[in-house]
Parts: sequence; structure tokens; C-alpha cells
Amino acid sequence: MAAVSGQGFIARDITFRNTAGPQNHQAVALRVDSDRSAFFRCSIEGYQDTLYAHSLRQFYRECNIYGTIDFIFGNGLTVLQRCNIYTRRPLPEQKVTITAQGRKDPNQNTGISIHDSFVHATYPTYLGRPWKPYSRTVFMQSYLSSAVQPAGWLEWAGDYGLGTLWYGEYRNYGPGARLGGRIRWPGYHVIRDAAVASLFTVRRFIDGSSWLPATGVEFTADLIK
Repeated sequence: MAAVSGQGFIARDITFRNTAGPQNHQAVALRVDSDRSAFFRCSIEGYQDTLYAHSLRQFYRECNIYGTIDFIFGNGLTVLQRCNIYTRRPLPEQKVTITAQGRKDPNQNTGISIHDSFVHATYPTYLGRPWKPYSRTVFMQSYLSSAVQPAGWLEWAGDYGLGTLWYGEYRNYGPGARLGGRIRWPGYHVIRDAAVASLFTVRRFIDGSSWLPATGVEFTADLIK
């Protein structure tokens, strides 16, 4: 496992890989506690719990992220943009879940925003599940492959967090983006207003326009028109 702390970390064209395999369950490849950190054209590879976006502002651009269970998780302010998300074969009793965001309190400004990205799921896949009660995750203007299940999202344990989480989808496309069969939890939102979706952009969610230019990493500050 690689662990990153300290302000302003930048990684580009590097692979972070955990080789423990699915049989060893939780095995982090990369843990990030670096405010204003940026990752460009990196590959982050594991199975369960691949990318631990633990805390603070983080940006991932054109990265490839591989995993099976909760493989993008944590309680940072995290934006993934133009990233490729690949699912791997889970153990027989497991269900593939991409995210498990860990917001514990409604006053925290944390969450995971996946924008203009590509979900290349090849096994039955769910977009996320609520690791903590105020879990917050959005998928926006992203491609969702046919393996994304009609319900979209998965429970953690019974009705835990279903009324307090905040999950949203905005103008996604592809065969897995159809909304007709989605779950009907109180905390799930089909975002139709661009003003709401814009709250989860690089500009608004991580204040990226103020610090990303200095990193040299490409980014799109706002929604795609």
C-alpha cells in the first residue's frame, strides 16, 4: 500500500498496485490524506478497497481504477474526472460495488463526485453503498456499461442510511444509465437541475479552480455543456 499525506501531492503516469488478490479481502492500493492532491494518468489497481480517499480535497484525472468491493471509498472531498473504472471478478459470495463513501455527519462537506468518466463494468455492478449513514456520492455525465444493475445502488445492511445518505445521478448515458428500475430510497436523487449538479463540479465541490492550475493537471471546472 502507498500512503500519501502532506499538502499538494502530485502523481502522474504511475501505477499503484496491491497484489493481495480477492481472496485476501480488504487490501488498499493507495490511501490519500493530502489536501489539494492531484493524480493524472495514474493506474490504481486492487480488488476490495483499492482507493482509500481518506480525507481532504483530492482530484483524479484520466486515471484507471480497478477493483471489486467498495473500491473507491473514504471521506475525502473527491472528484474523479475522465477516469476509467474497471470491475474485476469478485469472490462467489460478493457483489461488486464501486463506491462506499464515509460521511458520518450531515455537516461534513465531503463526498465522491464521479464526472465525465467511464464505468467499464463486466460483472453485475452497483454504483455504491452507504458505508456511513450520511454517505454522499454522485455520478454525472458519465458512461455506465450494461453490467450496472437496474437498481443502481446497494444497501449496506437493511435500511441503514437509506434516509440520510445523498446519492445522485445527473445526465449519465450508456445501457446502465437507465433510471426506470432505480432504487426508491429517500436519500436517492435523480438530479434534473444543472444548478444542483454544479455543486459537485471541480469548481464548486473542491474549489479546484483556485489550486489545480498550479499542478499542471488538466481539468474541466464545470459541467459539460
